[in-house]
Amino acid sequence: MAAISFTPSTSPSPSQSSPKPNLFSSCKLSFSLLNNATATATHLTKCFFKPKSYPSKPLTLCCASTAPSSPSPSTTTKTTFHGVCYVVGDNIDTDQIIPAEHLTLVPSKPDEYQKLGSFALCGLPAAKYPIPFVEPNEFKTKFSILIAGDNFGCGSSREHAPVALGAAGVTAVVAESYARIFFRNSVATGEVYPLESEIRVCEECKTGDVVTIELGDGRLINHSTGKEYKLKAVGDVGPVIEAGGIFAYARKMGMIPTQSA
Repeated sequence: MAAISFTPSTSPSPSQSSPKPNLFSSCKLSFSLLNNATATATHLTKCFFKPKSYPSKPLTLCCASTAPSSPSPSTTTKTTFHGVCYVVGDNIDTDQIIPAEHLTLVPSKPDEYQKLGSFALCGLPAAKYPIPFVEPNEFKTKFSILIAGDNFGCGSSREHAPVALGAAGVTAVVAESYARIFFRNSVATGEVYPLESEIRVCEECKTGDVVTIELGDGRLINHSTGKEYKLKAVGDVGPVIEAGGIFAYARKMGMIPTQSA
């Protein structure tokens, strides 16, 4: 059987002048033959974390035809995301994404998973971000696409960060760069697509803009301004996220046993 692991390359220190690594190209999928499915499952558990059964998120499918210039509210296919965006700046850490006091919530419990969504990005300073990401007494956000600057998801290694965003209804994050642990957790949980932009899209878009992400073409279209932006290729992590995370992908590929009903 085959095992799967992610091996991101080491990022240069701030003092180095070399360019930032492309996480999509550096997170290569490596395969090695193992004797049986039990050994595969053990290897996956050591590489990542104890598997959880997150509630599945329903997808609203739209047709594969070319998107209209003024598409209707949040829609999702496997390769296209459309909705209203929320824009943040650099160094948004995990305490801002989901403050520590909410980490007692267990994502595998549907009601607590829902509550996690209600607290997504509640740690952002209100003075700088006066528009709440999730309205009071709501569990879902109206902003299905998050646009960020440099080093998004820095701070602790808590997997609750991408889970909270996914629970709130976020389908994709577009950032200039990511903290590697957030990127890895996003892939491992399958909650959100962590996409990288070629330029600082966070300075080109504003909260409330209507945007479409086309994964196949590697572009973000801002319908509010009429501008388009190039995105870096998702690469080998795409099928893992699409499957619903590392364990769902391993089950789909026959690397570990399928969960019994």
